[in-house]
This record gives sequence, C-alpha cells and structure tokens, in this order.
Amino acid sequence: MNQLSLPQTAQYDPEDAKQLVRSAIRAHRKERTETARITAGEHIAEHVLTFVAGAHCVACYVSVNHEPPTRELCTQIADTGIQLLLPKLGPSLTRSWGYFRGDADLETMAPGRPPEPSGPAFDNSILADIDAMIIPALAVNAQGERLGQGGGWYDRALKEIGEQTKVAAIVYEEEFVDDALPQDEMDVRIPFVITPSGIFSTAAA
Repeated sequence: MNQLSLPQTAQYDPEDAKQLVRSAIRAHRKERTETARITAGEHIAEHVLTFVAGAHCVACYVSVNHEPPTRELCTQIADTGIQLLLPKLGPSLTRSWGYFRGDADLETMAPGRPPEPSGPAFDNSILADIDAMIIPALAVNAQGERLGQGGGWYDRALKEIGEQTKVAAIVYEEEFVDDALPQDEMDVRIPFVITPSGIFSTAAA
C-alpha cells in the first residue's frame, strides 16, 4: 500500500473539504488487495470482540465496498450471546435499526446498500440502552474528529445513545491520522478507534 496523503483543504468550506478528503481516502482504499482487506478485518474483529466483551446489546454495521470487512464480525459478536442491532431501511425509506438474526437472514435490498436484517425496524431511540456502538469511518484523528461517508446519519444516531454507551469507529491503520479533519456543527467526536493493530482512545474519551 502507498502511504495515505490527505489533501490540503484550509481554503475550502467544510462540505467541499470533506468531499476532497473522502475522494482521496476512497481512492486509497481501492488500492488494497482483497487479501489485505480480509487480513485487516480479522485483526479488527479480534479487537472489536475485546471492546464489546460483557455487553448485553451492541450496534454495529455490515461493511460494503472497500470498507474493513465486518460481516463475519457480526456473527462473531452474536455468537457470544450479545444482542446485535444493524442498520436497515425503515418506513418511507427512513434509516432504522433491526436485530441481527444470523448471516443467512441478511438481504441486500438495493444495489450499493449493505445487507440488512429482516424483522421490525426501530428508530434511533432504541440506541438509548445499548452498551457499545461500532461505526464506520473513512478517517478519525487523535482529537476524535471523524469523517464519514456523508449524510450525517451516524452523527444523528450518536446523539441518541446513553452515557453508558462506548463508541468506537473502525478504520484501516493509516486512516487513524494526525491531520485535522474538516468538521461542521453536526459532527460528533468519537472516543475510541479500532484499527488492525488495536484499540486507541482519542481526546474525546
């Protein structure tokens, strides 16, 4: 893998800056081989299982495209006896949550969308009592600033969790950066980062 180099964005407004950085990271992710992705996912899964150990209910996600793979991780979490919530489409195409009922239950409902569980859809209020939340990111820095895929859905969801909920974002090694990341008033800082090499706390912890 080539080293990740983020563009200079000081002269841009936050949304344009985010798009520039997203494009750079997405292009870099495409360079990673499938073998490297799988290996990274295996290491990340070990750390996630440590992070959620002892939890009763956890929210996670099913990866798509070039994200660190998490589909097998979902089964591993559930196999420990933890209740697992995953994103799914709800009424009127709202983004909601559903309970994981095993890998065979996951279904891709539309091209480009992550596979999702069947069963009832719940709004973000169901997150109030979860013990941990594992979310995707394109990059996170040591201050806890997170760059997501866009849309702000996770930032809104994070405003619904309880004080007891531990939150970690999954990124590849080089995406846990020192650089400032473009942010706006909606962005929620992330206390923990999980990479293939371990679990790291940020200034937001």
